[in-house]
Amino acid sequence: MRVALFGPVHPFRGGIAHYTTLLNRTLLEEGHTVLLVSFSRMYPRWLFPGASDRDPSTTPLHASDPNYWIDSLNPFTWLTTFARLRRFQPDVIVFSWWTPFFVPLWYTLALLNQLFLRRELAILCHNVLPHEDGWVDRLLARGVLGWADRLVVQSEREKCRLLALLPGADVVVVPHPVYDMWADRRIPQTEARARLGLPIGIPIFLFFGIIRQYKGLDTLLDALPHMQTAIGDLLLLIAGEFWDDKEVYAQKIRRLGLEKTVRIDDHYIPDEEVALYFSAADLLVAPYLSVTGSGVIQMAAGFGVPVVTTAAFDPAAHHPASHWLNTNDPRQIAVTTVEVLSAIHIGKQTGDAEDNGADPQASWRCLVHALVGKEI
Repeated sequence: MRVALFGPVHPFRGGIAHYTTLLNRTLLEEGHTVLLVSFSRMYPRWLFPGASDRDPSTTPLHASDPNYWIDSLNPFTWLTTFARLRRFQPDVIVFSWWTPFFVPLWYTLALLNQLFLRRELAILCHNVLPHEDGWVDRLLARGVLGWADRLVVQSEREKCRLLALLPGADVVVVPHPVYDMWADRRIPQTEARARLGLPIGIPIFLFFGIIRQYKGLDTLLDALPHMQTAIGDLLLLIAGEFWDDKEVYAQKIRRLGLEKTVRIDDHYIPDEEVALYFSAADLLVAPYLSVTGSGVIQMAAGFGVPVVTTAAFDPAAHHPASHWLNTNDPRQIAVTTVEVLSAIHIGKQTGDAEDNGADPQASWRCLVHALVGKEI
């Protein structure tokens, strides 16, 4: 099939750019002819909360033959993009949806498709609604998502949210595929810790990715004293850029006396360093308060790193080595984390280490089939 795929790729940074790149790769591997359309500019500088929306990686994940045609602030580029799309004559058009900021762009392209092309439109929903949504967000989302012939979401919870917006919509659930693109860079734990300047002989728990309120770092900090009581010395390694007020977390760390228990690497982690952090950790702790699909958890799956996560995450989307608890209570997070750590150590001693059981390629093929309308 001829597939037009719209979404960010390098030089833009972050999980959705990685996701689009791997989706494009799988479409090509499955024999589809792909027109990959990306952005020349995504956001105005004042709107982006991080240091930059550009990827600082020295060895980034590159997409095959991207076309940087769309300036999100210049409608003329939307029209020229559609003219090129019309010449391509796709069988299926795929939009990547994650924020209402792009509503004018997607609405314009969807309307032009309906008027002049009438090709099947599939929308891949990374987030149906923002994590802090209001009635305006719901109205805008309905305006774009209502154009879709088929909608793909990453959890049953997201399907329910979408059907609340668009009753009767054709919605397919495909859990977030596994990120294994750096799995071959994993190194021995002692080597990774030495390169990062981390202690060798104590448990290290990783909290990875952009720090925002909904990801539950505040709750994890509350759980740390309970973990210390159970196992003694440990380290929480926080690796990622703060989009929240960092000082709020720093004050809590001081109040709980955790200055020697927490290390913060406050910056976007470039691609070439990701494997170092996952190699150094005993497990990933992701106590999310709300989530639609986690690239970080699927990255842990790719590295074979066990995960402790909470009620907000759809257990159906977990990789088999994840441990889901139906609470955000700090004490229970501590208990489960300690139990998982103990199981890891027993597995290492007996040679019966946990296997995540994930099939990365199968998970991406499943997504491709959903988007192009094949049976899953």
